[in-house]
Order: sequence, then C-alpha cells, then structure tokens
Amino acid sequence: MIVSKLFDTFPILTKGTISSSYRFKEKIRMMNLLTIGRAAEAVGCKVQTIRYYEQIGLLPSPSRSGGNQRLYDEEAIRRLSFIRHARELGFPLQTIRDLISLADNPEYSCEAADAIAKKQLEDVDRRLKRLQALRRELERMVEQCKGGRIANCRVIETLGDHTLCEAKNHDIPKV
Repeated sequence: MIVSKLFDTFPILTKGTISSSYRFKEKIRMMNLLTIGRAAEAVGCKVQTIRYYEQIGLLPSPSRSGGNQRLYDEEAIRRLSFIRHARELGFPLQTIRDLISLADNPEYSCEAADAIAKKQLEDVDRRLKRLQALRRELERMVEQCKGGRIANCRVIETLGDHTLCEAKNHDIPKV
C-alpha cells in the first residue's frame, strides 16, 4: 500500500514526534491522500456516510496511516463522488452497487447501465405523478377551507374523512 511504502521510505514517521507528524502530513498532502474528514468535505457528505459506505461494501476499506487514520486516494474519492451523485439522482444502494460493478468493467456493453437508468427514470415519473396528485388534493383542501373555526375547517374535516378526497389512495408507490 502507498502508506506502508511511505513508512519504509521515512521510518522516522512512526516515532510519533511533532516533527514526524508534520512531515507525515506533508507527505500525505504531496501524495494526494485525504483523511476521512477531508474526503467528506471534498465530495460534500458526512464522515459517518463514508464509514457506512465502507461498512456495506460500496467503498473499499482505505489504507491507514501509522496513527490508524483512514487515507483515501484519488480512486476512492472518484468512487465516493460516483456514489454520492447516484444517491442525489435517487438510485437505491443496491442499484448503486450494480452500477459500480458495471463501472469496474469498462469493456462491458452499457446496455445494463442504460436499463438501470431507464428504470430509475420510470420510478421518478411515478413519484412525480403521485406528488402532483398530492398537490392537487392539498390545493383543493386549502381552497375549500374559508377560515373560521376548527369545528368547520375543511382541512381538518378532509384529513379525518378520506372519502372527502378526490383521490382514493395517497400511498407511496413501492420502488
């Protein structure tokens, strides 16, 4: 690993002195390795999220410093950015795992990746339709409520009696 080579080259780094700590951090910066905090900052996520991705196997375990700090190389940061972007697009973790597997095999056809993206688009369209229906129902409830007392409030009345809704079902579709 990169870090073990660093210790072989600079054995003083393992002694824990102030100067060795400074030199170690300087060497880490020169090698473009990031600690977990810096990696989280670089991709815009939380440290706990990175640990979770490692725990579930989406992100490989990183190399570690002599002080047992996680150190992420450029490839790990690219992988983390990939995961984060896929999450922003709403892909479930298992689907991201499948996409990573495809990304790790660049010689494969992109047919499977296309199919995954098309399915995600269909899921988004279903959710949008549901949200639009919810919006219409909420607008109708608000328009019908003319203020006054809770005893005559159309919002409270509709929430208490589903038969007053236009839609028969507000369930969240299974994705």
